[in-house]
Amino acid sequence: MAEKKPEPTAVALQEAEAQRKKRILLVDDDPDIVEAIRAALEANGYEILIARDGNQGLVLAETENPDLVILDMMMPKRSGFLVLERLRRTRRVPLRIIMITANEGSRHKAYAEMLGVDDYIRKPFAMDRLIESVNRLLGRKVEQDQE
Repeated sequence: MAEKKPEPTAVALQEAEAQRKKRILLVDDDPDIVEAIRAALEANGYEILIARDGNQGLVLAETENPDLVILDMMMPKRSGFLVLERLRRTRRVPLRIIMITANEGSRHKAYAEMLGVDDYIRKPFAMDRLIESVNRLLGRKVEQDQE
């Protein structure tokens, strides 16, 4: 008779989840911004998925189920707003979303917030600002330097 493996406990499942690399979907059409953000997030232990336009971003959000989405507002094929609207309408469990934009308009920020964006960051931004937001939204504790 085959030996039955014990069922994982809730604590074991939580520990396994904590050990798993968090996956971030980065949706932006600017190759320089994509590369800079990808490098910074990978250096902080995140796994990065990349979409170059809004349509590709929607497909990857559906098929890959990332832990967080970093979404540019102005992109070809489908804007960040249209992606955000679709994700908010179609997902049973909402994704964490950070919108990044070069747009200065306060109406755009207000609309993004109305749609439930978790953070709104204007370009250009310090990479530390983005990393702090990602860590906060994904519940990662940042180790403080002991001096």
